[in-house]
Amino acid sequence: MQYLLGNKDITKGKRKALMDLLLELHFETQELSEKGVCEEVKTFIAAGHESVSLSISWALYLIGLYPDIQAKIHEELGRIFGTDTERDVTESDLNDLKYLNCVLKETNRLYAVAPIIGRLVKEDMNICGFKVPKGSTCLVSIYFLHRDKDVFPDPEKFDPDRFLPENLVKIPEYGYIPFSAGPRNCIGQKFAVMEMKTIISSILRNYTIESLDSRAKVLPDMQVTLQPSIPIRVRIRSRRSEEI
Repeated sequence: MQYLLGNKDITKGKRKALMDLLLELHFETQELSEKGVCEEVKTFIAAGHESVSLSISWALYLIGLYPDIQAKIHEELGRIFGTDTERDVTESDLNDLKYLNCVLKETNRLYAVAPIIGRLVKEDMNICGFKVPKGSTCLVSIYFLHRDKDVFPDPEKFDPDRFLPENLVKIPEYGYIPFSAGPRNCIGQKFAVMEMKTIISSILRNYTIESLDSRAKVLPDMQVTLQPSIPIRVRIRSRRSEEI
């Protein structure tokens, strides 16, 4: 509404959000129509929905396969929330979920939702002896990049400890890019991680997950996004009944 009222200084003194940038393109430079603004917002919402839901599905599947890792998550949740399973998750809580954050990073290493990304080459390049002319389209396989044995020993092992602070420093800057990298990286990655932490922590505060099919059976299927080859099946048990 501030834009509609002619206030061009709405973003002065603060960092610009996505909507600020879109509205600037519409009102100040006319590079984007009103319909274009709406379409960009729809894309942001739609793209975030499938990618986050897939990441949550893969994370719960892996957590359900490894009881020892799930137990560590439950321990962390207990330290932060105690026995209160109803309290809303705060931003401070999300920042304190250090081990869950490692679990999500390792999930995104094994099952990055976007397994392949593309880049347009802007100048002639020579990469490892191969000439790549300007104007070429290059595809980067995040799926295989995240399975580089030199960076991730025993790459198929699900090991959240890879992302503990003392181990994280060993990973090259572009060795782990589940949300892409550089100026064209995923604009919604921080929001996506917050969503994943909020939903998964809320589930695991109340339930224990048991996955019913092995990784040999649930294979990654490379489509536009990384889908499971068969529906993920889990058994959910109330933690309250376990305590009783």
